[in-house]
Amino acid sequence: MLVVAAVAYYRLLYIPAHTPPGEGANVLPLSVDVMDTPAEVRNVIGHLRSGDRVDVLARTAHWSEVRMPQGGNGWVESKDLLDAATYQRGAALLKDLEDYPRQAAGHTSAVTNLHLEPARDSTVLAELAASQPLEIFDRRVVDRPPDDRVPAETSRLHDVWYLVRANSRAGWVLGRLVDLDVPLEISPYAEGMNMVAWLVLRTVDDGAKAVPEYLVADRIGTEDVDFNHVRVFNWWVKHHKYVTAYVESNLAGYFPMTTKQMTDAGFFAQRSPYFRLRLVGSDGHKFQKVYGLFETIVRPLGTVEGWDSEAMPERPVREARRHESAHRRRVRR
Repeated sequence: MLVVAAVAYYRLLYIPAHTPPGEGANVLPLSVDVMDTPAEVRNVIGHLRSGDRVDVLARTAHWSEVRMPQGGNGWVESKDLLDAATYQRGAALLKDLEDYPRQAAGHTSAVTNLHLEPARDSTVLAELAASQPLEIFDRRVVDRPPDDRVPAETSRLHDVWYLVRANSRAGWVLGRLVDLDVPLEISPYAEGMNMVAWLVLRTVDDGAKAVPEYLVADRIGTEDVDFNHVRVFNWWVKHHKYVTAYVESNLAGYFPMTTKQMTDAGFFAQRSPYFRLRLVGSDGHKFQKVYGLFETIVRPLGTVEGWDSEAMPERPVREARRHESAHRRRVRR
């Protein structure tokens, strides 16, 4: 009886199951050893890196025989492979980010997993190394069940996730494993503030260099919203330093913030930066607030219902021209 059980166990673990030849898969961890056999006694015959594509030739319960990119066959643990269909879902997410405005930049503080969805039990797309540079596009607060092993008053009932791009991959990472990298030129304005996002509105010439002017978002005293405070920093060419051109508080804002260079005669005759904030009202309705940076002045222009509309707020052209004329008179003075 023991012999029969031992044979069955061996066949389950080590005898290849039927697998369609050439089934594609991609390597998950940063590095994987390739073995000559899935048996207990085995030797390393090669190495694979995260993202490498292999052809799966056969599978056992825990191992896969693969054809390596550099040629030759070997065995790797199946848990270290990502099937082709899931890999394509990750590739589609990466494609979607091409038209998505980057909100911030940062890096991983430790080795971490890149997930397909913002959840701990979602599919892992890749393993990211510590200090991996990241582009950050979105943020999500996700409830999770309390941990019975931790006292209720100290357990975290939610996770914060970031949607990121890391080189040629995109996915979600736990926010507590991400450190933001505020641009050096505006880092003094992050002291004492929780600066969470920054977008370049335009660049201005200061001698031989072009200096960016920024829309900055802060989150103060809460995790429930993506931001609740915004600032605009203009570059004062005469004194070669930033000045705060606009501040607004008490917002319930969500990423992405967007900015666009455009001309709209209803608000200002010259081509100027406009930006939009996605906000939620006290009654829960979603709307956008639109602003324009006209020369050195930031003006709130009005609101647009919904988060997806690209419409501009309604405003009579006559009123807009009156405001522009008044602004020019102030500049001349």
